[in-house]
Amino acid sequence: MQYRRLGTTDLDVSVICLGTMTWGVQNSEADAHAQLDRAFDHHGVNFIDTAEAYPVPPSKAVQGDTERHIGTWFRANPGRRRQAILATKVVGMNNASPYIRDGKGHLDRASILEAVEGSLRRLQTDYIDLYQTHSPDRHVNAFGRLDYVHDPARDHASIEETLRALEELVKAGKVRHVAVSNETPWGLHRHLGLAEVAGLPRIQSIQNPYSLLNRVFEIGLAEIAIRERCGLLAYSPLAMGVLAGKYLDGARPAGARLTLFERFKRYSKPRQEPATRAYVALAREAGLDPAQMALAFVNSRPFVTANIIGATTLEQLDTNARSIGLTLSPDVLARIDAIHAENPNPCP
Repeated sequence: MQYRRLGTTDLDVSVICLGTMTWGVQNSEADAHAQLDRAFDHHGVNFIDTAEAYPVPPSKAVQGDTERHIGTWFRANPGRRRQAILATKVVGMNNASPYIRDGKGHLDRASILEAVEGSLRRLQTDYIDLYQTHSPDRHVNAFGRLDYVHDPARDHASIEETLRALEELVKAGKVRHVAVSNETPWGLHRHLGLAEVAGLPRIQSIQNPYSLLNRVFEIGLAEIAIRERCGLLAYSPLAMGVLAGKYLDGARPAGARLTLFERFKRYSKPRQEPATRAYVALAREAGLDPAQMALAFVNSRPFVTANIIGATTLEQLDTNARSIGLTLSPDVLARIDAIHAENPNPCP
């Protein structure tokens, strides 16, 4: 495994971060524990990412189960909590759910203080290493939404109010470091500026989507991430499994995510298939596993701190984690860029 420094902290996180979004729907508690054991014991992973809103697809019946499964693993394995760098998230307005705080999923002080207590209880720990806002508390282009429309009437908690609430958690020892998810260049810059001028907690990472099908992060955020030492925690690096090639030509493998849940349309846009077909063909021509090639590309980016992989089987976890040992040749990287130039960002 390789490790990279998390922002300006003293924490070194594994480049492969274990994502947990399926635990509680596609994966049972036993599956979750098996994945955690495999990731830590066989692959050197020390970084876990979760959220109060997980699993996905969400529902009232399962909300919080992902954190609960991690908590029971900590309880069953004394000493594991000290080995793990644990990240979770508090919902913002763009991913609020009617069953989380009665649909009042915002980033004001009261909501954040309530949310962290719930996460700590489910995770069976007294501190969170990295506490992330799951989305901004204002109208933004998040979760595949394009064509920004400025709508300040929909703004809720200000970034300063959010940071002051997070500051309370840091001072109380309940949170070590803070971060953002699904943020914009303006939002990230504003967070960092407030930390500098007002002495508020510094954002240490940004968790946004990034993959061969969605390199939008490179346009406005990559420079900030590098220059400000606030690296990307890349989510959906396989575009929900699309870049493995298993959905080409309309295939719908039994038990696969897009087979089970038709609600996921983000990676089903018209230009996705020709781009995916080209990337899969390149991987096979180069003698590479398509999923590992896609993940190795993300691993190689200088603005990436960690690559969040997800898996529903141990075999998938092994394949994805082993991408850390793959270095793409200059020829393969050049051909990836050529495919990207022909069909840029088909699934932003």
